[in-house]
Amino acid sequence: MSYLLEGHTVKRYDGNLNQLHMQIIQMAGLALDQTRLALRALKDEDLGAARRVNEREKEMDNDELKIDEMIVNLIATRSPVALDLRVIMAFSKSVIDLERIGDLASRIAAISLNIYDNENNDPSSQLMRDVFVMGRRATELLENAVEVLDSLDQTKAQQLLCERDELDEDFRSALRRLTTFVMEDSRNVGHAINIVLILKSFERIGEHSRNLVEQALYITNGTDVRHQDISALCATDNE
Repeated sequence: MSYLLEGHTVKRYDGNLNQLHMQIIQMAGLALDQTRLALRALKDEDLGAARRVNEREKEMDNDELKIDEMIVNLIATRSPVALDLRVIMAFSKSVIDLERIGDLASRIAAISLNIYDNENNDPSSQLMRDVFVMGRRATELLENAVEVLDSLDQTKAQQLLCERDELDEDFRSALRRLTTFVMEDSRNVGHAINIVLILKSFERIGEHSRNLVEQALYITNGTDVRHQDISALCATDNE
């Protein structure tokens, strides 16, 4: 656990913050596992994995409610200020991103069932190519985000935020290719619609993952980079 969450005169407060951090990481781990399962459902046509994602969605909702209650109790009983308040507010925002990642994983799983759990023809490997590329990239980004949220490593957080946003580029390229496939064969329209929804879901998982990294950076040095050009931060980091 990060030293940032330790050092209070009231040691019980340390315990409260550390417990909150552990609950956040537990929820983050579940969100990551849900995303991995959703990608497996697509790659392996694994209907069991898809159904498991949907069955565990309630766990994500319960985690959100539990953490929200912990945060309310901390604010009500401890009146946090300075770093403590920053930590609590950042964790509160992180919970929102994690819950939305869980929702997106469930959407992907539901679309997988729609694609594979019927008698219609499955989409071709050409149509699914970009899905797997973006799925892997989004999962890797989420893995890194969870690691940073756990370690609260300022340097790692800055490095991740300064990396090129390849998911956004992948999404635009995938849309162009899908348009070509549909123009060549109108029978691809149905599959193309599902694939666009999946691609957008992975793109959004990537966005929420970057949000988690932003919150980790905010905890470590108080820099709020949301909605801002981070080029200055990256230039400073590279010096």
